[in-house]
Amino acid sequence: MPENKKLYIYNTLNRKKELFQPLNPPFTGLYVCGPTVYGDGHLGHARPAVTFDVVFRYLQHLGYKVRYVRNITDVGHLENDETEQGEDKIAKKARLEQLEPMEVVQYYTDRYHEDMDRLNVKKPSIEPRASGHIIEQIELTKQILNAGYAYEVNGSVYFDVEKYNKKFHYGKLSGRVIDDMIANTRNLEGQEEKRSSVDFALWKKASPEHIMRWPSPWGEGFPGWHLECSAMSTKYLGEVFDIHGGGMDLLFPHHECEIAQSNAAQGKDAVKLWMHNNMITINGQKMGKSLGNFITLREFFSGEHKALQKAFSPMTIRFFILQAHYRSTLDFSNEALIAAEKGLKRLLQAMDTLNKLQPSAKSSVDISKLESDCYDAMNDDFNSPVAIAHLFDTARIINSVNDKKDSIAENDLKILKRVFRNFVTEILGLKSETDSGKNTSQTILHGIMKILLDIRQQAKEQKDYATSDKIRDELAGLKIAVKDGKEGASWELQE
Repeated sequence: MPENKKLYIYNTLNRKKELFQPLNPPFTGLYVCGPTVYGDGHLGHARPAVTFDVVFRYLQHLGYKVRYVRNITDVGHLENDETEQGEDKIAKKARLEQLEPMEVVQYYTDRYHEDMDRLNVKKPSIEPRASGHIIEQIELTKQILNAGYAYEVNGSVYFDVEKYNKKFHYGKLSGRVIDDMIANTRNLEGQEEKRSSVDFALWKKASPEHIMRWPSPWGEGFPGWHLECSAMSTKYLGEVFDIHGGGMDLLFPHHECEIAQSNAAQGKDAVKLWMHNNMITINGQKMGKSLGNFITLREFFSGEHKALQKAFSPMTIRFFILQAHYRSTLDFSNEALIAAEKGLKRLLQAMDTLNKLQPSAKSSVDISKLESDCYDAMNDDFNSPVAIAHLFDTARIINSVNDKKDSIAENDLKILKRVFRNFVTEILGLKSETDSGKNTSQTILHGIMKILLDIRQQAKEQKDYATSDKIRDELAGLKIAVKDGKEGASWELQE
C-alpha cells in the first residue's frame, strides 16, 4: 500500500470516521461477538462473520499483527433479552431434543464452523466459550460489586444503572437517555428484585429446574448474557483494546452494558473503537431466529426453502454481502442474489482470463490509478462495494485486451495480477468454486438427500417402518447419519 494512505474507520461511539491508530502497533486487538449456538447459522449470522473477516484480512494485509477473538455464547442467553426471563435458549433446545445442553452446543458449533469454512471465513485467533470462562465472569462481578455499582438480591447480582449513570454515562453508545428508558419501561413480572427497571443481571440465581448452573459466592447460578464478552475480551486483549465489533442489533442493550461493566470494574472504557454492521432484512424486517423469518445458510446452499428460487453457492452469499457497505441495510431477495451470482461469475471469469493474457510491447489502457483507487476504497471505512466497482471496471479492460481491442505491457499486466490477487482473493476472500466441482456435487447431494428423506417421511406416516429404517440404515452404511427431531429429519456426513 502507498505510504501516504491511512485507514479511517467509523466509530459508532463517536459517530464519525476516525484515523485508525492501534494502541500498540503493529499489534492490534479485535473482538467480535459470535453466535449463540442453539440452531444452524442463517444469513444474519453470515453478515458479521464476513464483514469482520474482511476487517481481519485487510488489517493483516496492511501489516498489522492481529489477535482476533470471536466468542461462542453457550450459556446465559435467555429467551427474553428485555426481561432477562425465560429458559436459556440452549437449555430449551436440549430439553426439546432430549439432549445434554453441551451436546447441542457441540453439534451447532461444529455446523457453524462448517458453514464459515464454506464462506471462506478465516478462523479467529482465539474462539473462547462463555462456559469456559465462568471464573473470570465471577471475578468481574466481584469487581463491580466492590466498586459499588452492583447489588445482590436472593442469590442474583444486578448492575445498578442509575448509580453508575451518576459518574459515567449510560447510553453514550446507543444514544438512549436513562430517564426516557425508565419512563418507557413497563413493570414486568419477575423484575421485583431489581431496584430499577433498567438494571441488568450480572449473575442469576438458578431455579430448581435450570440445568446449566455453577457455584458462586452468591449460590448456584449462571452469568448474565452481557458479562461474558466483557470478561473474555479483556482476558485475551488486555484492559483496553483497539476494536470491538458486532451486529447493529447488539448495540443496545448488549454493547451498552459491556461499556458499563468495564467502566464500573476498571474505571475506564475497555474499547477504543466500536464497529457495527447493519442488519439483513427480508421484506423490510430484520432477519432473525427470534422472529422466525430466517433462512439458514445450509438452506441457501441447497435451495431447500420455500422462499428460495434456487440454490446459491457460499461465494455468491459472500459476494452478496460484500456488494453493500457493512453499515447499510441489506435486503434479501432472489433477484438480488441472482444478480450477485452473475456479478461474481463475471469477476472470477475476468481473473481467470487475466492469468491467460500475454503482454505486448506497450499499453493502450491506463491502469495507473487502479491500485490506489482500491486502497482508497478500503481505507474509507472498508468500502468494499466501491472497491468491487473498481475491479469491475478493470474486468472490462481485461476482456478488451483479451479480445485484442487493447494491449497491455508486461509491467501493467503484473500490476493487474497483483491487484486481483490482493483484493479479490486475499482481502475480499473470493475464490472460484467451479474448479473442483465441489459446489455442484454438494448441490446434487443435498437434492438427493431431500428426496430420500421425503420418501422416508412418507413411509413413517404410512407406518411402513421397515422402509423408513432401511433408508436410515443404508445411509448409515454410506456414513450419512440421519437424525430425527421435532422439526423433521436432518442429516450429516460422518467422518
